Amino acid sequence: MTRYEPAIDVAALDAIDVHVHIEDDGHGGNSLPAELAAAADKYFGAGGPARDIDSVAAYYRERRTAAVVFTVDAETQLHHAPISNEDIVAGAVHNNDILIPFGSVDPHREDALDRIGRLVEDSGVRGFKFHPTVQGFDPSDERWFPLYEAIQDAGIPALFHTGQTGIGAGLPGGYGFRLGYSNPMLLDAVAAAFPHLQIIMAHPSVPWQDEALSVATHKHNTWIDLSGWSPKYFPAELVRYANSIIKDRVLFGSDFPLITPDRWRKDAEQTAFKPEVMPSIMKGNAVRLLGLDR
Repeated sequence: MTRYEPAIDVAALDAIDVHVHIEDDGHGGNSLPAELAAAADKYFGAGGPARDIDSVAAYYRERRTAAVVFTVDAETQLHHAPISNEDIVAGAVHNNDILIPFGSVDPHREDALDRIGRLVEDSGVRGFKFHPTVQGFDPSDERWFPLYEAIQDAGIPALFHTGQTGIGAGLPGGYGFRLGYSNPMLLDAVAAAFPHLQIIMAHPSVPWQDEALSVATHKHNTWIDLSGWSPKYFPAELVRYANSIIKDRVLFGSDFPLITPDRWRKDAEQTAFKPEVMPSIMKGNAVRLLGLDR
């Protein structure tokens, strides 16, 4: 397959959304089992735009917003085949003016390390997405460290879901998912062991927001993306830190399609974000993190 190389005109962009899920492979396949997908849509009140990669690209192109796109490979825990990383990369290659592909590898796979290597070398992915709760793993466990080392060596970021998740919410036992795996304090051990690995802590980390802010303040190889919640519900401390202490490591993310960038930006107008920090949050910080300025 063709290897991804970006052709993004950064100057022409209005924003970079670092958290966009591809949930439809264009052939009827979904990234989640039907029961989980329906429950998530109900929880978030989702609907709206089409979710296949070409439709997502067109949607973001209209908004002059680049999008980091990925799926979540959680086949071991979900017993459900994920959308293909290769399909996502192929779609990003076709839309390389607006899309940036991240890979996703189930850590439990015996060939996880090899898969990461192939996605970096052969496919040109620009980062990796992990969801400890849905994938069912403690990210601080040293058995996963070889995976992080490979990502660090590739010089690309690792994005981890943190905090509560709407996936499984309302289902019996929360579908068996363990929220504690997504406590951002578990990523402190990863950031300490891999100081050159850039770690994105996705979402306001409710109910562990103070832990996320502590990690981000102490470990400057960590970042926070603001996806997954309407900004009008952001904890006040998160907004205060984004305006000051960690303003150079905060990133715009929507969690599309569960939250759209249009809704995020409208609701952000109701927050106390300082106007002077918004250009960095919306685009500048992501440009540096993703190497789009090189």
